[in-house]
Amino acid sequence: MNILKKILYLINKKHIILILMILISIISTMLLWLQQEDTVIPSVKPTYHFYLVGQNSVDPFWKEVRQGAEDAAKDYNVVVEFNAPRFNNPQEERMYLDIAVTAKVDGIITHVSNGQSFRELIDRAYDLGIPVVTIENDAKNSNRSAFVGTNSFVLGKEAAKLMIDATNGKANIAIIVSNDYEMDSASQNLKINGFLSTIKEYSEMKVVQTYISKMGILSAEEITQSIINSQLDINAILTTNTVDTFGAAQLIVDQNKVGAITLIGYGDTVNILRYIKNNIIYGTVMSDPYKMGYEGVKALLDIKERNNVSTFIDTGVKVIRKSNMEEYEMKADMVE
Repeated sequence: MNILKKILYLINKKHIILILMILISIISTMLLWLQQEDTVIPSVKPTYHFYLVGQNSVDPFWKEVRQGAEDAAKDYNVVVEFNAPRFNNPQEERMYLDIAVTAKVDGIITHVSNGQSFRELIDRAYDLGIPVVTIENDAKNSNRSAFVGTNSFVLGKEAAKLMIDATNGKANIAIIVSNDYEMDSASQNLKINGFLSTIKEYSEMKVVQTYISKMGILSAEEITQSIINSQLDINAILTTNTVDTFGAAQLIVDQNKVGAITLIGYGDTVNILRYIKNNIIYGTVMSDPYKMGYEGVKALLDIKERNNVSTFIDTGVKVIRKSNMEEYEMKADMVE
């Protein structure tokens, strides 16, 4: 009887092991299938290797630029490598641009911060036969092949129109700009020039102070706090990027200054749109980051395959306020 029990035990044990092996095999097959479903495997070898240099990797704006470029890469069977400093850092941007030029990639899409060294790197790429497309900020005096982005002067004018509407043409304004802004660099502050040229017709509107943000959300919050604490009687703020817009809005809420300080900003992130709906931000302007990334890749393809591309590809200006929020969101849903 004991021998019979041992035989039955061994048979059951073998069955259990066999069942477990079958289950493991099935699960492994399913996991492999799911992984293949999520991974886009090119049917043929990618045609080109392009390199995209962003201003930073944190701002939602640059995440959308990257998404646009990656979608274009899938559509046109190319590889787009993305690199950017975590926060705004022109020196690190130049490092990535230098890497791309040294690697002799097939084409480069790059944000341009201030400085002669960016133009020199772009010209070196040109000498090596590498086409360069600039996005967001341009480098007109370089040998770049094309600029994909928004007319910054028009962007500034639209921000000014929002400010005029919000304050009835009477405001003491503070401007918060990112750390790549230089007061004496006209080519890099067309947005500010567009703003100033529009409000100058209103005698009761003036820019009291310009602040430079260097550390993202926390920096914008600190600047807004100093504006509130100052004796400058500032009652309106203009911000020029999504991170500073959110930081300033957050501080206005925290300090119970909603209604006391008018905020005109930049961007259309979920939090920014929510603040517009709740009358914390009066309105924002923005370019189309997704389109910049997508059209940047297309521009490089036109250069590589047809040796022909427009020197300026305009991605347009978006103006967002509470009164057109529903229409804006409907258009965004249609695009998606």
